Amino acid sequence: MSLVVAGRVAASLTLAAAALAGCARFDDSASGPFTPEPTMHAADLDPTKTPPPSASRQLGPCEDPDQNVVATCLDTLSGLVGVPDGVLVAERRTGRILKVTDPKAPPVEVARLDVDGSGDGGLSDLALSPTYREDGLLYAYITTASDNRVVRLAENGPPKDILTGIPKGPTGNHGAIEWADPNRLLVLTGDAGNPGGAASAGSLAGKLLRVNSPAPGAAAPEVALSGIGIAGDICRDPKNGIWITDRTPAADRLQHMDSDGTVSTAWTWPDRPGVGGCAAGPDGVMVALSNAKAVAVVVADPNTHAVTTAPSLAVQDKYGALYGATAGPDGNAWVTTANKSSGPGGPTDDRVVRIPPPQPGGGGPD
Repeated sequence: MSLVVAGRVAASLTLAAAALAGCARFDDSASGPFTPEPTMHAADLDPTKTPPPSASRQLGPCEDPDQNVVATCLDTLSGLVGVPDGVLVAERRTGRILKVTDPKAPPVEVARLDVDGSGDGGLSDLALSPTYREDGLLYAYITTASDNRVVRLAENGPPKDILTGIPKGPTGNHGAIEWADPNRLLVLTGDAGNPGGAASAGSLAGKLLRVNSPAPGAAAPEVALSGIGIAGDICRDPKNGIWITDRTPAADRLQHMDSDGTVSTAWTWPDRPGVGGCAAGPDGVMVALSNAKAVAVVVADPNTHAVTTAPSLAVQDKYGALYGATAGPDGNAWVTTANKSSGPGGPTDDRVVRIPPPQPGGGGPD
């Protein structure tokens, strides 16, 4: 593998205390306090109110009239993660990591990884180092010619392997990564097209894994959960634990794992809408759907995490197949599209889009 660093992540900016702050320096030795990703809260952005383009000029080929579209004309996209003034987004098939801020600034290539982007493999997901504001380190879940793995990116030198040997198959190669706490990295692996491997204790496929003190040469991971199908995403619950999405032959699922390891299935979709990325808030979670071409707004009890009302759908058929999701620095969910996975896509695909979270006690955006 080779890493081509094409620019630095953002210079330091001052944001709200809940947001990430500082500059990315890709220094592989610094340390500091854990800084969690932004937590979603209600925002004033309304995706149903898109102003018409200015009459004074014609839109360019890679300009979208929708005010909530932040980046356009990218290759098929996957996971993304919030940084102080935008997001870092993964192009699945090319292995490019792009910094996206707003429609007025073109995406900046931060790095590029050698990946096998065939099938559903490639560059699946990104996570910031727990000490990101000091060291600027990034973690990535990728597919190589021989396996799926987690690597750490720094400016000087090639990517460093953190976890290798995750089975690779014709499908089920997508994975996700997230921090449980500053010393434990969670890795969600797909079943590599073999549901039997997901149930096998001897395989890293189809699992939620814990990697303690992740570093090159780290100890073997611990299995936190087995039986994962096609991996979707992991997102932290601001109250307690994490949310997990995956797709099985029987149904798509949203599961919750408490901090003590207790797992419950919050909701299943027998119609299999294609669950993917998720962004959690205090009252529930928003889940990107590729087949249903929408965002599912799942309202959950903040104490029990129970879901008693069928999820509502937001922005259905507005942006096409949605894939990744994260809580952005502006309080909105930022999602990616993957319309080029199955064809040429639309004239401005693929895109990064901002979507506001549901108001407390209310429904999601239309």
